Amino acid sequence: MCQHDENYVASRIVALRMAKGVSAREMSLSLGQNPNYIQLIENKKSLPSLSALEYICEYLGVSMSEFFDEGNVLPGRLRELNDVLRKLTPAQIDIILAMAKELSGKR
Repeated sequence: MCQHDENYVASRIVALRMAKGVSAREMSLSLGQNPNYIQLIENKKSLPSLSALEYICEYLGVSMSEFFDEGNVLPGRLRELNDVLRKLTPAQIDIILAMAKELSGKR
């Protein structure tokens, strides 16, 4: 991995872990690792293997593609919203879309 990827992996894990509301130590222990495992990755002192990254993604509730989707800040929440939207009628979706556009300032 190049330096950019190293920084991305570390910062992405921090962001997703914080969104989940768990400490680095708690996450490390939940993954069956030593207490400093996630902290070492977040501080760019270590990189997870591909299989370890798969376990990290599973713990964080994201797919690998969601993990590497830089534009998807809260992938779990976006997936949850998408699941809800799939159950709505077209008219309800239009209302939600109008509200989202209003909130984002895009009319």
